[in-house]
Amino acid sequence: MIKQLPARQRMRKTLLILAFLTFPVTMNFFSPYVIIDGAAQGVINGSLAMFALMFVSSLFLGRLWCGWVCPAAGLQEMVEPVNRKAVSGHKIDWIKWVVWIPWISLITWLALRAGGYQRIDLLLNTQNGISLAGTAERPIVFAYVIYYGVIALIFGLAAFVGRRGFCHTVCWMAPFMMIGRWLRNRLPWPALHLQANASACTDCKTCTRNCPMSLDVNAMVQAEKMENSECVLCGMCIDHCPSKAIRYKFSAGK
Repeated sequence: MIKQLPARQRMRKTLLILAFLTFPVTMNFFSPYVIIDGAAQGVINGSLAMFALMFVSSLFLGRLWCGWVCPAAGLQEMVEPVNRKAVSGHKIDWIKWVVWIPWISLITWLALRAGGYQRIDLLLNTQNGISLAGTAERPIVFAYVIYYGVIALIFGLAAFVGRRGFCHTVCWMAPFMMIGRWLRNRLPWPALHLQANASACTDCKTCTRNCPMSLDVNAMVQAEKMENSECVLCGMCIDHCPSKAIRYKFSAGK
């Protein structure tokens, strides 16, 4: 018999699936290429605005985006039954930084070479805001090749590496939020975070088994230190804890 998910997790899963289903429309707003193209032309485009929004939101909400509305997360959680293997994050989490640092350096160099950002076109490389509609410069066939290439990458990493394999390895979006969270933790102001009560914990490890990011949540609860740069604040540990030892809190603490 299939056990029903808690109501909050049903809502979260629904949002993630909807985000994935709308990815053909929104793809360019998360594109690692469109932001490069925009930088070369001195154009503030949709992907630059989106990544900036992710950074700003992380100052108050951490990586909530990754847990609740990311299209890539939606696909990965749909693929999770294929490979539920926990990922050893400390072995591969560094990969995304090897991807991100040269990429952001290239964007910066291109923007400087173009004389800085001089105009705004949030719909750059889209047709009326739809990513897969194609443009005169980029035929629709090209757009579909890119789309299915991205889908194959996300699907393949989740299916062969393990739970949220894309998030752990090559995600170019996560570092924006990780830097924002790092900054918030050093200049603490009220933000969303997890809080644990170790005395209420029964050491059943249900939280660890249900964490989509393969974190050792049980150890974090025992230490009452819930801050982790890979935590996406999905609430799976909260909603599956039988003793209610974990909860969301919006405060200056961590």
